[in-house]
Amino acid sequence: MSLTVDAPTTRSARRRPDLVSALRAPQGFGDATLRDRAPDAIELLGGIPDPSVLPADELAAATARVLARPGLAALQYSRTQGISPLREWVAAREGVPVERVLVTNGGFHGLSLAVQAVVERGATVAVDNPVFPLFLRGLELSDARVAPVPVGAHGIDVEALADLLRGGLRPAALYTVPDFHNPSQGTLPTEQRRALVRLAEHYGFVVLADNPYRELRFRGTPQDVEPFNTSSHVVHVNTFTKTLGPGLRLGWVVLPDDLAADVAALRARQDGHSSTFVQAVVGELVTSDPDLFDRVLDTARALYRRRSDALADALEAAAPGAFRVERPEGGLFLWPEIADPDVDPEVLAADAAAEGVLYQRGSFFPSGPGTDAHRHLRLSFGDTSEARLVEAARRLGRAVRRQR
Repeated sequence: MSLTVDAPTTRSARRRPDLVSALRAPQGFGDATLRDRAPDAIELLGGIPDPSVLPADELAAATARVLARPGLAALQYSRTQGISPLREWVAAREGVPVERVLVTNGGFHGLSLAVQAVVERGATVAVDNPVFPLFLRGLELSDARVAPVPVGAHGIDVEALADLLRGGLRPAALYTVPDFHNPSQGTLPTEQRRALVRLAEHYGFVVLADNPYRELRFRGTPQDVEPFNTSSHVVHVNTFTKTLGPGLRLGWVVLPDDLAADVAALRARQDGHSSTFVQAVVGELVTSDPDLFDRVLDTARALYRRRSDALADALEAAAPGAFRVERPEGGLFLWPEIADPDVDPEVLAADAAAEGVLYQRGSFFPSGPGTDAHRHLRLSFGDTSEARLVEAARRLGRAVRRQR
């Protein structure tokens, strides 16, 4: 028997779910940084690692070894938490039990899982101000309210947070980038990390510590991750994106004991697990030669230090007095402040684009009032040669002179 359906006289429009309708297009991030480039444009936009420091040959050799193994386990299903060799390597590097490590599809996936696990719909989440805006994009899935917390020269202002908490703020979670803060580049000192964790434990919120740049320190004194990895109120997020390559889409989270099972159960109802194949290749890479990962990092750190200094020097030479430049101790960005009060930041961005240099304006980054981020530029130097960085500074100098 066939089923006959009368043709409708009018067509009903498909109704978009409220969740999808509420999603906002990101400004200056995501796909916007991956468009086709003009031949002569210099784009200082994304935190992109330089191809020359990614271990392509070693990854190729690791891939061949993985595919030569009997049974081809790397092409089969695997555990939600991740495969054992890789999780064990991460656990040893983080100094935590392997049961607390869950492998993710990059750092943003880890943040998304953490938000879904600890933030009720409509709850309040405290965030950096200025903030990495893509985190706010992820918060839309929980319809969370944002409570901005000032960021100073050394990361999130823990004393300002304490004042907000004493005044009645009760967030479900707090998001911050503790090492080489994005965008401001400061690093939260160890004692301030301990103070932040004490506040989280006292007031009952979870710190989401997003740490993708941690391994890219090229000067100064490393700050301890122990306060994050020993607290039951911290989810510590990291990724291979900035060290081995964004295309791998591989990262991890260090979870508190009482969250590990919940996050695994949540993840099992989504994508099941990260690519077994990619996990196997990266696990083979980092375990077959125990020193290889650190050798890769040493090469990258030396390159990024040279590029950071080249760009800072070139800015000072091309536009004397126009910018205040704090040289970062690591990461992939400069965060210069426009020092000349006669230079309008939005006009400067347009004039710079006309000169052929593009960057992220500081006005993309505030999560609330009270920040001078709009007077800053976020300049990425990771995947741009020193010669191109010097040329970018010259073009910025010409753009400054248009207003002067």
